[in-house]
Amino acid sequence: MSHISEKLFRLKEVLSNYDSLLIAYSGGVDSTFLARVAYDVLGDNAIAVTATSYSYPQRELSEAIEFAKQIKIKHIIVKSEELEVEGFSSNPANRCYLCKKELFTKLKNVAKEYGLASIAEASNIDDEGDYRPGMQATKELGIISPLRLANLTKNDIRELSKQLGLPTWSKPSFACLSSRFPYGDEITKEKLRMVEEAEQFLFDLGFIQLRVRHHNNLARIEVEEAEFDKLLSKENREIVYSKFKTIGFTYVSVDIKGYRMGSMNETL
Repeated sequence: MSHISEKLFRLKEVLSNYDSLLIAYSGGVDSTFLARVAYDVLGDNAIAVTATSYSYPQRELSEAIEFAKQIKIKHIIVKSEELEVEGFSSNPANRCYLCKKELFTKLKNVAKEYGLASIAEASNIDDEGDYRPGMQATKELGIISPLRLANLTKNDIRELSKQLGLPTWSKPSFACLSSRFPYGDEITKEKLRMVEEAEQFLFDLGFIQLRVRHHNNLARIEVEEAEFDKLLSKENREIVYSKFKTIGFTYVSVDIKGYRMGSMNETL
């Protein structure tokens, strides 16, 4: 048995310890993989639950619905609005803790309603290297992390997803839109709309892995280095600048370091 196959076997062992499971499901690479394997192990005793909010783009929700149909798992959608959580909109450094605590408290109620014994989230081993206060909330609320328990990395999950025929195996990494703002800058529905519209425009132009960071009236675009030339072509510079102006940004910049996860944590 290969090293990666052993990890999949270990994951199935972990999941088999639970009679029933609610999967916190965003439709991303990790949660889709976890939902698929959980369904393989537990059948109808595994349910995927997606929480919608202003920080969760319509594009991601549509894909989550489609992927859930493909893996045949029961899928429930609930509303969870972090902007209503006290202190969240002021964007403190522990913003993710406030969000995850509200989210998983709500999911515990959903699990109780559907008679599900446990709740799982889809962080992996690589997530332990970044500043992630949300993990504190999952620990406090007794949420399990099967992918970490099975010692799975992001690359492991992509490779296994490919082997399982999951369409998400090559999907770009995504984080909620609230991560696009410097800590301390107020998060509002209008600012989240600006970021979602700007990022969707770049996706529609064919860019793959990207972020649009919101710095008041300035947009800071992060794309991978391989896509610099495409973004900085005269044609794309002009149409991106024009579109971002209509969205509400005064200035548009390109981060010369390129896309990287957690760039807003560099100030901490």
